[in-house]
Amino acid sequence: MGALRSLPSVDELSRHIDGVSREVAVRAARATLGEARTRVLAGSQASDDLAGEAQVRAAATFEPTLKEVINATGVILHTNLGRAPLPAAARDAVTRAAEGYSNLEYDLETGRRGSRQDHVESLAAELTGADAALVVNNGAAAVLVASAALAGRLELIVSRGQLIEIGDAFRIPSIVAQSGATLVEVGTTNRTHVEDYAAAMTESTGAILRVHQSNFRSLGFVEDVAIEDLCRLGAPVIDDLGSGVLAEHVAGTADEPSVRRSIEAGCAAVCCSGDKLLGGPQAGLVVGRREAIARCRAHPLARVVRIDKLSLAALEATLRLYLDPGAVTSQVPVLAMLTASDEALRARAEAIRSGLSADGAEVEIVETSAKVGGGALPLLELTGPACSVDPAPHGLDQLTRRLRSGAVPVVGRARERRLLLDPRTVADGQVAALVSAVSAALG
Repeated sequence: MGALRSLPSVDELSRHIDGVSREVAVRAARATLGEARTRVLAGSQASDDLAGEAQVRAAATFEPTLKEVINATGVILHTNLGRAPLPAAARDAVTRAAEGYSNLEYDLETGRRGSRQDHVESLAAELTGADAALVVNNGAAAVLVASAALAGRLELIVSRGQLIEIGDAFRIPSIVAQSGATLVEVGTTNRTHVEDYAAAMTESTGAILRVHQSNFRSLGFVEDVAIEDLCRLGAPVIDDLGSGVLAEHVAGTADEPSVRRSIEAGCAAVCCSGDKLLGGPQAGLVVGRREAIARCRAHPLARVVRIDKLSLAALEATLRLYLDPGAVTSQVPVLAMLTASDEALRARAEAIRSGLSADGAEVEIVETSAKVGGGALPLLELTGPACSVDPAPHGLDQLTRRLRSGAVPVVGRARERRLLLDPRTVADGQVAALVSAVSAALG
């Protein structure tokens, strides 16, 4: 109890905190003393510098917790690190939309209320060959709205092999349940035939849902039904493609289904994400037949999951880049990383190695493989160089902690107790900051 009595009061400790308001100082002092009491009650000693801890805590009040991070993992669509970095045109569009007012839902020609969908619908339709389009705030929301609008209160037929779980434990059966549709499972885990779908169709059938196995692949004795054969059955087909490939000419994307192919097959609605292989902001696209998209837009859920103005601005700018197929690969960062040449990667790796070596670090360039990530192209291995850094004198765990706590956090990956820095996901403009951060962490 003596150790507890020796702790200062909140008022006393707060008077030692400078440069902030009284309210912020009191909150910081109270939180610092709370931690100190917890340590004492656990049998440890309180810090010898409570005033210093409280000062740091008070200063951190005004620091954002969402920070820029240098991704040196080699995982292009790293979900924990924000997935797709935005193209320069999209970043500029976000800035313009954020700086003041905009014609988000205002028709400048007529002076009447407009629709936020007007800014992207014609673009999305042109790029995919669809009649119409709807944009919502994420890919799962796109599937939810389409299922609710086209099959709500009716039956929705899904292959058992496609009842998958996507990120953060969201499962297709749960999404179907929330849509109000009744799930009808057909086929088996590894094989589903067109006859299975046909046998399950009744007067209560609202739609057929096809779900792409985005984050895994079934190999061996497997069979599924081509999208063209599903559309010939007569029921509306909702095709959940996940990643959304618009640039079909990009090497390595052959395993991802094409949005345009599904539209040409006759799907009522095709759903995909905006922040995966499309390379834009978090968003969900629903493209397809005009009548089906009209039902999606009229459903109450469309308002619940509507896209905000900043994401809309970024998505419009990203889609416009796809109007020039010859330039889009270099202008959309995700596609640029996916198609980076070995020469460019080695030049970046050498710049990192030489910078760290000049500061005394032990670094060698090794061969490794990067991943697309984000639930896309799970079998694709992107081979190339990486910098392998000796973590001495700290050890790997301590070094990675120091890198995470830096002014600009750096996240790499481990291999054989060394730190691996993959240049594929490091932009040229980040090399100097990466070298500085790693050198400082090595100390």
